[in-house]
Amino acid sequence: MTTATLENRNLRTMLLAFAAALGMLGLGFAAVPLYDMFCRVTGFGGTTQVASESDAATAERLAASAGGVTYSIRFDANTARNMPWQFEPVQVTDTVSIGQRDMAFYTARNTSDVPITGTATFNVEPEQAGAYFNKIQCFCFTEQTLQPGQEIRMPVLYYVDPAALEDPNMEGVEQITLSYTFHRAIEGDKNPS
Repeated sequence: MTTATLENRNLRTMLLAFAAALGMLGLGFAAVPLYDMFCRVTGFGGTTQVASESDAATAERLAASAGGVTYSIRFDANTARNMPWQFEPVQVTDTVSIGQRDMAFYTARNTSDVPITGTATFNVEPEQAGAYFNKIQCFCFTEQTLQPGQEIRMPVLYYVDPAALEDPNMEGVEQITLSYTFHRAIEGDKNPS
């Protein structure tokens, strides 16, 4: 084998290894948004769906043939360790007819002496219900800023899609838990003492 042929093979191998490394780096950066999109589309891991008013209207029409099936909805509220908020549901459980819009309320109060901006993460249990739990409006869609001592009431408008009745994985599910955890949204907020 000549020196020129060996150098060409080495150069080609180096370029392929570099291209593979760049591809893996790109996939690494794309993994989080792709996983998030996958979870939102499929409801994987209890990720809820976002619906429009027209989606809700369609679900209500479909629910008319569901024969009054209901689910118990349990509301859960948590805060991260560094979040000086008091956060809780106004009502811990509710019964909702499948396909019918319902509204739940949570309250949050800033117990610190500085303004705090928070954002809520959420999920649904059991996980298979995430694909059918649709939120039309939710405080979790935007950041919330509370002044020291301020308390607010935050609504969630939701429905359970009648398609849940056709899923064998939903058979036997009687209660769905909607859980939120508030986290600090801005790292620059001063940590109150």
